[in-house]
Amino acid sequence: WDEADEKARELVASEGLTYVHPFDDLDLISGQGTLGLEIHEDWPEAEVVVVPIGGGGLISGVSAALKRECPEIRIVGVESSDGPAMQRSVEAGELVTLDRCDTIIDGLRVKRVGVRTFELVSRFVDEVVAVSDETIFESVLWTMERCKLVVEGAAAAPVAALRSGLVQAPPGTKVVCV
Repeated sequence: WDEADEKARELVASEGLTYVHPFDDLDLISGQGTLGLEIHEDWPEAEVVVVPIGGGGLISGVSAALKRECPEIRIVGVESSDGPAMQRSVEAGELVTLDRCDTIIDGLRVKRVGVRTFELVSRFVDEVVAVSDETIFESVLWTMERCKLVVEGAAAAPVAALRSGLVQAPPGTKVVCV
């Protein structure tokens, strides 16, 4: 991601193109917030929503929309422990750029999250956890076997966090995995 972004910005500068950020654009974040609204409409009883984090656009939109509709809902973000840029940023209280991001999961591979996404996650997300790539891949297989769904690694990260006990959700808790 980071190298592709750098090249895209070079092309914008050299060719006068328009740059639309893939996760730190407010219109994009707002659009992703519609998923939060759908979750609330379909299952207003949901108590915990677990969302993967790459650059933070998806969780920013989902968490802002859900917290507006249901302030008491708990939002948990999940990153790869091999590239926890958002978790480190939230812990530091400022944007952190990782020296390395070793995750092999494309949707989670970001050395630095967005300025806007960091602000929104800091405001609306209750907790950010990190899980190993190995555990995420085990959950890809578990999801195929148990749910009959084929998901990418980023989509299996919330399942991995739940299955690993990283998300506090006692039996009977109504949980949504994005």
